Amino acid sequence: MIVSIDFQKITEIFSMAEADGRGFLYEYETYELLRNSGAESIPAVNLLLKGHRPSNEVLNSLPGEKAVLKIVSPTIIHKTEVGGVRIIDKQPGKVRSTWRKMMDEVPERYAAWIENNRNSAPFAYRDLTGDDLVEAISGDIKGVLMCEFMPPDSSAFGNELIVSLRRTREFGMIVTAGLGGTDTELYAQRFRKGEAVVSASAEMIDGPRFLQLFKTTIAYEKLAGKTRGQTRIVSDDQLLECFTSFIEMGRCYSPMNPDAAFVIDELEINPFAFTDYQMVPLDGMCKFSKPGKIPVPRPVHKIDNLLHPTSIAIIGVSATRMNFGRIILKNILSGGFDRSAVTIIRPGTDEIDGVRCVDSLANLDQKADLFVVAVNAAQVPDLMDEIIDLDCANSVMLIPGGLGEKKGSEERARLIREKIDRAHSTADGGPVFLGGNCMGVVSHPGAYDTIFIPEEKLPKQQGGHRKNAAFISQSGAFIITRISKVPAFDPAYILSIGNQNDLTAGDLVTHIKELPDIDVIAIYMEGFNDLDGLALCRAIQGAVKLGKEVIFYKAGRTPEGKSATSGHTASVAGDYMVCDSCIYQAGAMVADNFTQFEDLFTLSVAMHGKAINGNRLAAVSGAGFEAVGMADSIQGDDYEMQMASFQKETVEQLEALIRENRLHTLVDVKNPMDINPGANDKLHVNVVELLAADPGVDGIVVGLDPLSPSVSSLPEGVRNGESLTGETGIATLMPRAVAGIEKPVLGIVDAGKLFDPMVDLLEQGGVPVFRSSDRAVAALAKYMSARLHVQEICSRGCPVS
Repeated sequence: MIVSIDFQKITEIFSMAEADGRGFLYEYETYELLRNSGAESIPAVNLLLKGHRPSNEVLNSLPGEKAVLKIVSPTIIHKTEVGGVRIIDKQPGKVRSTWRKMMDEVPERYAAWIENNRNSAPFAYRDLTGDDLVEAISGDIKGVLMCEFMPPDSSAFGNELIVSLRRTREFGMIVTAGLGGTDTELYAQRFRKGEAVVSASAEMIDGPRFLQLFKTTIAYEKLAGKTRGQTRIVSDDQLLECFTSFIEMGRCYSPMNPDAAFVIDELEINPFAFTDYQMVPLDGMCKFSKPGKIPVPRPVHKIDNLLHPTSIAIIGVSATRMNFGRIILKNILSGGFDRSAVTIIRPGTDEIDGVRCVDSLANLDQKADLFVVAVNAAQVPDLMDEIIDLDCANSVMLIPGGLGEKKGSEERARLIREKIDRAHSTADGGPVFLGGNCMGVVSHPGAYDTIFIPEEKLPKQQGGHRKNAAFISQSGAFIITRISKVPAFDPAYILSIGNQNDLTAGDLVTHIKELPDIDVIAIYMEGFNDLDGLALCRAIQGAVKLGKEVIFYKAGRTPEGKSATSGHTASVAGDYMVCDSCIYQAGAMVADNFTQFEDLFTLSVAMHGKAINGNRLAAVSGAGFEAVGMADSIQGDDYEMQMASFQKETVEQLEALIRENRLHTLVDVKNPMDINPGANDKLHVNVVELLAADPGVDGIVVGLDPLSPSVSSLPEGVRNGESLTGETGIATLMPRAVAGIEKPVLGIVDAGKLFDPMVDLLEQGGVPVFRSSDRAVAALAKYMSARLHVQEICSRGCPVS
């Protein structure tokens, strides 16, 4: 849809406010902005300035028999709570008396509110009390805005709409829409995710796609008359026009737009009400600012030197004890890196552990692809000057902490960023820096490991795990605990990015997504650099369009606090909600907790390349409780599966198979299917193969019944006649069958440690195994829903990049 937006006039509105010394628009100016953005139904207004006496002619000039009076102040955003909105009969005497009363009452009510909410008060008022506070509030009031009263068609729940733009530090311009009115925060808190409000990046969505997203909300159900007793009060075309207008303004007045004269920090209309199929703004606010400095670009192509170095230099290695630097050296060598291509900077020493030492950086005989810094944080700024001045490295790994993440280290971090910017301003761009507070990197293709945990405590993974993944984490501790705990966490690349003083998660995903042997990218984040959330979204979208799978977890979910000087949007679409929405819409599988992160990673590594044709599940077990538990776990807040209906031919084949195994008097063919503890190894496998051949089945979860006397689940010699590794055992037969099945198949071994060898053999054979049915089904449902979402993204293309 093409909308008519007069950007020149909108820019003039911002310019006039800036000339007045303001970074905000008054409500009447916000309405003028809307008028120039293409909005049709803007109420008529008159500004009644403090100290002026308007004529009766002015007071009678608005249409209708009633009028709305609103207090006008740069500090009173939420006017209703302090009596700053009054609906009255439009009689000059009544208007004047109400106006005067508001000028006295509103400062007193706002002062009382501030006394009880000091932390949310505007900064200029926080140290004021009593008459001084009331006087300050009164002095900031500009007057009263007299607005045309346009009564809504309905005052029922859900018939008001909030639409907003908000500039976020991490994701840039965010558009939000949903249930509006004074209770919009309450709706966002009480309804399930995505039901009350939805948000998206204005840079990565267009009007039609945002309308489709909005159609998933209760707000749309109400406005479109889809609930009992409701009639439609707005057309889809009107909503599309509104959303498109906001998105286009978001892109124009964006920190990402190098030609932007101003940046919209917040534009909120809450609410739009609806009168005779007109979208009528009843309240609006807008804040703006001048654009900031565009950062110096990073030479991200040098990430390849970091991941696949031909030479490594390291400083901070002790010759006498096993310090962090010495552990890193030991791990580099045990990872298989060529000893002759490693150099240690340590004066007065010829060699350590058979690795050559030099006295200083100036003595390096070649430029290092990777320079590992394992010295005290206080030494880092001067060392960085030397690295940059000598141009002796293509990439630098900053191991030490105390470079910004710790209180008191902010100044050191600022100095480091200045030095990095200086390096990137050179013709070559200088080196790229990973960290600080970086626990290290494991690169199997690069044949090195710099994680400073002794191998005795974190043994290197052995065996045949598929190394088709990359794992990027802001927390080094999260990396090592996952590696230690979850055998499937054996990626080709493991990168601890720490404080992101230079390289960011967005940079790394942008590079890694192009690596042909990487199918899965897992990301753990705690925070983003400026606009790197948006950069990461673009990288994720690029990755999924290349056929990669991306798993994401964001720590730190405390809602952004509500401030009296902010609109409703910061509360209803806070930092985590925005992150969750943008990352998911880019195509990542967003994990809700650590366990789900592990499960999605496990499934992605094992099932990349499996066909996901729908969300229909077949569930099989020899235990009745397990079969029922599977059916109970097919739905969550952001995923849903259906129990598959088997085709007639499949039912007949299953019945024949059950009869052949003499279980027909005990087993019914249905979904979920309880095949009885009498089912042997081969029957489990044959049932899975028949279900996989059914076009109406998209995924299979099978209980492997290790406690059944009919299943070979124990190592040879434990129980007479039973062999876990035998040719007819389930640990042999099931992996062979699953390898030939294009659909996802999960196994369940709900039993104790005695059966860990069975689980290990199945997983080594490529069968993902879970230790409970509910967790297995929930993980598969989330995984398949995410894969289907990515297919939708790829099929529709990307109109915005």
